[in-house]
Amino acid sequence: MLTHYANDERLIIFDADGTLIDGFSAIDRTFSANGMDIGKLENFQKRRKLLKYLGGIKEFPVNLRKQFGKQNRKLLRATLTDVYRDEAVMYPGLADLLRDVLATPGLRVALVTRNVTIEPALTLGKLFARHQIDIEAFDSVACVPLGQPKSTAFRAIRNQYLINPARAYACGDEHTDYLAAIDTGMHPFMVSYGFEDHQRLTEKFGVPDEVISRSPDEVSARIRHGLGIIRTG
Repeated sequence: MLTHYANDERLIIFDADGTLIDGFSAIDRTFSANGMDIGKLENFQKRRKLLKYLGGIKEFPVNLRKQFGKQNRKLLRATLTDVYRDEAVMYPGLADLLRDVLATPGLRVALVTRNVTIEPALTLGKLFARHQIDIEAFDSVACVPLGQPKSTAFRAIRNQYLINPARAYACGDEHTDYLAAIDTGMHPFMVSYGFEDHQRLTEKFGVPDEVISRSPDEVSARIRHGLGIIRTG
């Protein structure tokens, strides 16, 4: 076990969709472009994973018919990719936060995502570029396949830079992000405006209310205060 750390650097790992990026609006546009209906955000946040992308009970039959077949699924993915690259946006204020985080000396910044678009690193690079953020400024970008725990990527990034777990943080919107942070000894910053709401996070998965931010402004203020990030914008 590593007990000596070569430096005093810190690390923060961000999730992308539902944390930095308004993924729901992008999925909604994708479904609409293909004659489908994802339903309302409040319902979307409470669904099991399967239903998140097929819609709720009311929308399920037509969405299932639309997605049935390999070609239809490929079309959906291609549409989602185009929406992310050309239209999708970050939540208000988080581009400013991210630019300041990336400019903070002694702070390693990583992105760990399960983004399901085609060539997700390229896709996210185009999205960030529209917000004047260079994806190359991140110290690490990891695209984790569906079904694989993020904790593997978290640990690999932390070990790569010899970061003391006590100086490492992770920010996400789903309970799996919280579990990955806890499993790897990192402090979690959680948000409830993304793919899982506050009630689901706290009551179903036992995420402490104290680590959950309910808005982009709140998580921005929490991260700035917790890490001593100076606002430059």
